Amino acid sequence: MVSTFKKYGWFFKLRWKSYTFGVVALIICAILQVMNPKIIGTVIDHFVEGTLTWPILLSWVGLIVLFALIMYALRYGWRMALFGNSTLIESILRNRLFSFFTRMDAEFFHKYRTGDLMAHATNDLAAIRFVAADGVLTLTDALSLGGVTLFSMFFFIDWQLTLAAVLPFPILIVVSTRLGKMIHSRYRGALQAFSSMNDHVQESVTGMKVLKTLGEEEEDFSAFKNETHHVITENQSVYKLKAALNPSIEIVMGLTYVIALLVGGNFVQIGRISIGDLVAFMSYIGMMRWPLLAVGGLINTLERGSAAYDRVNALLSYTPAIVEKEDAYQGALDGDIIFDIQSFTYPEDTHSALTDVSFTVNQGNLLGIVGRTGAGKSTIYKLLMRDYDQFEGRVAYNNIDIKDYSLESLKKGIAIVPQENFLFSTTIRENIRFGNPRLSQEEVEKYAKIANIHEDILQFPNGYDTEVGERGVSLSGGQKQRIAIARALAVEPECLILDDSLSAVDAHTEEAILNSLKQERSHKTTIISAHRISSIMHADEIIVMENGSISERGTHQELIHTQGWYNDMYHKQQLEMKLDKEGV
Repeated sequence: MVSTFKKYGWFFKLRWKSYTFGVVALIICAILQVMNPKIIGTVIDHFVEGTLTWPILLSWVGLIVLFALIMYALRYGWRMALFGNSTLIESILRNRLFSFFTRMDAEFFHKYRTGDLMAHATNDLAAIRFVAADGVLTLTDALSLGGVTLFSMFFFIDWQLTLAAVLPFPILIVVSTRLGKMIHSRYRGALQAFSSMNDHVQESVTGMKVLKTLGEEEEDFSAFKNETHHVITENQSVYKLKAALNPSIEIVMGLTYVIALLVGGNFVQIGRISIGDLVAFMSYIGMMRWPLLAVGGLINTLERGSAAYDRVNALLSYTPAIVEKEDAYQGALDGDIIFDIQSFTYPEDTHSALTDVSFTVNQGNLLGIVGRTGAGKSTIYKLLMRDYDQFEGRVAYNNIDIKDYSLESLKKGIAIVPQENFLFSTTIRENIRFGNPRLSQEEVEKYAKIANIHEDILQFPNGYDTEVGERGVSLSGGQKQRIAIARALAVEPECLILDDSLSAVDAHTEEAILNSLKQERSHKTTIISAHRISSIMHADEIIVMENGSISERGTHQELIHTQGWYNDMYHKQQLEMKLDKEGV
């Protein structure tokens, strides 16, 4: 219990004023609440002795009403303080998590699944929020009400009777401590099971078209049912342990009542206490039921919150593989690109992805990269963007090592358009100017024209205000690619990388885009990879990748003369285009 609250110490220090008010208000409420049994006992004694009058009765009833009004105001106050703080800690941690996600590198997102990260940001934070409000509330209420009640029983009624009545309480302490440790470990399993189920839902919804196309709906639903069953099983294991708390409390309460009646009845007979005192004492025991029951809820809340906090804290303690130097170069990314890699292997992989790959791209030139799928083209781009650092060799811009640049300079200086593009669920205009929100409509149209998508946009009913839908579902593949190209151009990158991002457009559109890029980016570097030779045949230099190495290099005409893979692929594609035109 103490260890759980220690984890929240930073937040309690931040909000100590409101927490102090809430705790004090709870204690005052507890003190006022325990006054009622004593008042009722006093009224009963007046009645038994025959001294009860209307003025005496009304005065005691008025005091009870006054206490009720004070407790109403205080309860409103502590609810605002405690539950307001719980919302605040959830907001702080959610912002911290989101900021953390935006700073992470490719290796992090390769390691953690999207659904798991979503579970951390939703389910885990909700459990943490409960500790900051319900946990503090239950602990304070239980200790204050229980403590004041025991104090009243001890000093207002009889100390010997109180000691006898609380003899069964150590049983509950032992049971709750052991169950708490077991519940903590079980909750970790339950939270992990929920993360797995959440990830399954996210992947299934995202890939629903694929599921339907392949007719795998039933199989996927069956797998989801298994995930759901696992979540239920893990939570049931927690509930079984939680269920053992209430019987323990009932046993303790039952023993307490029996002892109180036997000992208290004897004290009434010998005149040690009055009947009114015994009635008040039994009322106090009834008030002790809530603090004891609260122990079960408190353990549940604290252990769940502790497990969730550990998961979130473990995530936030992740150290990215890409770390910026303290004195990182803040200047703009310009100049020639030097790429000289002797060897690169992906983390947790034994096969080398790149071997002896070396080339230089002069500023303002166009580099073309071709090769079979898996030849290493995308790996080159990842190293150019500094997605990975564990390579043998050097990547430099303007003769400055890429590791010496600030991450902000790299982000501003490089833009990549992958083959599979992600568009946000907003308008076409907002998607194009996503990286540069201050762009005017004229500038947005300028980049759309370069990407040869302007005329298509004008054909839409709402033009640039057209909502593209989730992930651009309302657009064709070619339209999504061209909007993504316009978005990349809008940030005016020094180095533009097109990773097979013209695959969904026809030859005529491709040619128009490439001509526009050549004119607009005559002083900036562009790198294009493609399966179609026509996309890169006008490049200043072309490299052919094979099995992670450069097998051929040169201009288009030079590669044709080598009679290698490039020449074979070029003539094969030319033949395919000729057959398509002839309708064969």
